[in-house]
Amino acid sequence: MRFGVLGPVMAWDDGGAPVRVPETKVRALLAALLAHEGRVASADRLVDDLWGGAPPGNPANALQAKVSQLRRAIGRDRVVHQPPGYRLALGPGDLDAARFRALAADARAATGPKARAALLAEALDLWRGPAYADFADAGFARTAAHALDEQRLAVVEEHAEARLDAGDHALLAGELDDLVARHPLRERLRAAHLRALHRAGRTDDALASYADLRRRLAAELGLDPAPELAALHEAILRQAETPATNLPAPLTDLVGRDADVDRTVALLAGARLVTLTGPGGVGKTRLALAAAARLAADQPDGVRLVEFAAQRGGAADLAQQVADVLGVRGDAPDAPAARLAAALRDRRTLLVWDNCEQVAEAAADLAGTLLRAAPGLRVLATSREPLGLDGETVAAVEPLGPADAARLFTARAAAASPGLTPDPEAIARICACLDGIPLALELAATRVRALGQRELAARLADRFAVLTGGRRGAPARQRTLRAVIDWSWDLLSVPERAVLRRLSVFAGGADLEAAEAVCAGGDVARADVLDLVTRLVDRSMVVMAEGTRGPRYRLLESVGAYAAERLAEAGDGPAARDRHLRHHLALAEHAAPRLHGADQAAWLDRLDAEAADLRAAFDHAAPPEAARLASALAWWWLLRGRLHEARAYTAAAPPLVRDAFALLTGDRPAPPPPGEDGRALWLHAYALLHAGDLAASAERNALALAQFTAAGDDWGTAAALGLAALLAMYRGDLAAIDRDGERSAALFARLGDRWGELLTVPPLAALAEIRGRYDEARRRQRAGLAIARGLGLETEVAARLSGLGRLALLANDWDAGRDLHERALHLSASQGHPYGELHALMGLALGARRSGDLDGAARHLARIRDAYASSRVGEHLLHAELGFLAEQRGDAAEAAAQHRRGLALARALAEPRALALSLEGLAGAASLDPAQADRAAALLGEADALRRSVAAPLPAAERFDVDRITARITARITAARPATPHDHPPTPG
Repeated sequence: MRFGVLGPVMAWDDGGAPVRVPETKVRALLAALLAHEGRVASADRLVDDLWGGAPPGNPANALQAKVSQLRRAIGRDRVVHQPPGYRLALGPGDLDAARFRALAADARAATGPKARAALLAEALDLWRGPAYADFADAGFARTAAHALDEQRLAVVEEHAEARLDAGDHALLAGELDDLVARHPLRERLRAAHLRALHRAGRTDDALASYADLRRRLAAELGLDPAPELAALHEAILRQAETPATNLPAPLTDLVGRDADVDRTVALLAGARLVTLTGPGGVGKTRLALAAAARLAADQPDGVRLVEFAAQRGGAADLAQQVADVLGVRGDAPDAPAARLAAALRDRRTLLVWDNCEQVAEAAADLAGTLLRAAPGLRVLATSREPLGLDGETVAAVEPLGPADAARLFTARAAAASPGLTPDPEAIARICACLDGIPLALELAATRVRALGQRELAARLADRFAVLTGGRRGAPARQRTLRAVIDWSWDLLSVPERAVLRRLSVFAGGADLEAAEAVCAGGDVARADVLDLVTRLVDRSMVVMAEGTRGPRYRLLESVGAYAAERLAEAGDGPAARDRHLRHHLALAEHAAPRLHGADQAAWLDRLDAEAADLRAAFDHAAPPEAARLASALAWWWLLRGRLHEARAYTAAAPPLVRDAFALLTGDRPAPPPPGEDGRALWLHAYALLHAGDLAASAERNALALAQFTAAGDDWGTAAALGLAALLAMYRGDLAAIDRDGERSAALFARLGDRWGELLTVPPLAALAEIRGRYDEARRRQRAGLAIARGLGLETEVAARLSGLGRLALLANDWDAGRDLHERALHLSASQGHPYGELHALMGLALGARRSGDLDGAARHLARIRDAYASSRVGEHLLHAELGFLAEQRGDAAEAAAQHRRGLALARALAEPRALALSLEGLAGAASLDPAQADRAAALLGEADALRRSVAAPLPAAERFDVDRITARITARITAARPATPHDHPPTPG
């Protein structure tokens, strides 16, 4: 039997079934004994634990009765009578709290961070809720529960540190956000949070988190952060921690390339595009990675590796891949290259583009676009040929010299054959045969254990005597590499060759499930694929790397090209590509409904990992399969902002889906018929909203809602109601926002669709703000921020930061408002998201003006006016702010001109609150002239009536301008009124 206190108190039998312990007092007795963890609890103590200050008439008999009931439930031998009371008989693994502590101790003794993290995760998985959850308030459990909860937090902190040490920071920052919010003063937890945020590229958020801790410690405890945390803060400020990078950790030392690394680093100091050229297998990638790693500390905005080996597309496809690696996602209609250029505009970063030869022209086009737009950007490319771009510096990578080649071969052979005694003569012959090409040397080194050094040298010499005469059309070094792969191929079994051939159809690597689906067939059983792939990994023909869902397998560039040739020779290509298509079509269709529920984030990540192969599946799909694939992937494309990719692949999709992505990428096709597919119709309505056609969007959304309601589709109903709330927000229909937004949010919450919940945040937060319910607005914005971070939607993160910044301004917290808007501005710029930049700049302008910094407000507004296109709503707000600014500076003519322009836009919008804002501005302009005081007062009255007509009178926090103008009008009217005796106090005696 096992017992649990890490959550509600539980008992399980040997088969794992829960054991029912009847009656509250008996369960309390079990909890009290478990709190002693096998030690004796006195009878008097147990009576007090069960009955407190109101014991029964005969306490000893009453306690004995409860003991008897407990023995009947869990076994007589488990409850041992031992003077002066009772104890539970517990074995080493019987109590989950003891197992938790043992696993934590094992983790602390583990050597590597991954092993430590795994053991700590296993320990944390034992928890089912707060310790002693159903007795946490009882005196007998309070101390034990508190101690266990503290131990749990300590293990959470250790687990976070272990994951950071293992390089697993991509998701950790979001996971720690909520914990830090619940335990804001735990400095060790905060330190892990800072490191995770910084390594995930969220440096601004890391600095803001430290500032929050510093404020809390000072306000609540009168303390400063610990020296270690202060040092970490300084390190982040100095970029002393490794900036954001996805460079893989090298598994082996780089041999013989020190001078080449020095040369590459020196070239990048003076050139913004450096291309490393050379034959396949010569080591271009390893050299580029080593040079980039050395430069990482000098790149304030990080170093990113982008692998183009699977690419065959144009500059837009390459731009989308670079954007994916950088995390640049958004729903703006800009082409990927333009959005990427905007995101990189102010960054100082190094991009490593690997394997550019098959897309050299497209890579040159993209490099030219980005380098012109981003003066702080540098690109280090690897290719078998130069890109041919003006300003490119080309550096040829040569094979290793004899001494370095021997060092490399010896190191790899010793790793494959521990205890190896090097044979210098044989090694020299091997290196000479293989022309010092690193990949060829490494492949050959794996055979030393089976053949020995001399036999290997003899076989290579014989082989090359034959092969070098037969491939006259290829350069010598390419003949050498081909020959060594030929030789490795000949040593494979027939099933191993089949698996290697079939792996070449994967564009971005395969997890085990995909490998089994595609590589099985003919003489290869599905059950054998794992063993065969493992043997190919051991032979260095396949590379294994840890993915988010376990190992992924890929082929090196040269091996992949060779395997593709062998696939064609065997006539096995069509069947393998068909299995590849069927697997990825099934994956996409399986994922599609799960993108609308509680597993949304996990399935988004799953499809992200398969992006290259989903594109490859399209390339060999017939129109019916392409249409199914496009329909299944539509939601992934939308949530990930892959709008231009969607546009490229939806030609065969249903018309509503095809035209929705056309709208989202800036085109305006003629609207197709509504059709019977409610979800496709909703997507089209959503696209119409983003294209600015509110009336058409509302019409189609209403049709979709009717279809969803008739079909009983809860998700569709929630989506249509959420879109209706957004439309209501734009037209100022507060009652509709309240009605539809709340219903949508409740449905999405029940379904577990986090994106759907996020859809309802803007209208519901805006409604709460309009009605002066600022705590509710703040709660909704913070909830949206957490969702956006969890889903990796950075443009939404920026929008929520701007929303929180506006709420800070309404509380007159100018510093917090400025900080939040600046963070939103930086994040929007990093995503190439001009709408987010515009909203953040407007918040900065509003805060500056209201805090009295009129020059600062003027700078922000001028930047908005000169550098950004805006909607009519945005233009109206810009004219209003320019008008208020002119009025505060005393320029009545300019103020009136700006507000009249705004009034014309407000009338076109037909939105009462927009009309009211323009009338309030005109009242301010009129109030500067004493003769127009009465007119100004009348304008304010008209504005107030408009606001009240939609049940949205100005809350106190938003009356800054109205109160200021009212005070001026009152002073004007009072000054103009004839004095009366009552206007002055009586003169004394």
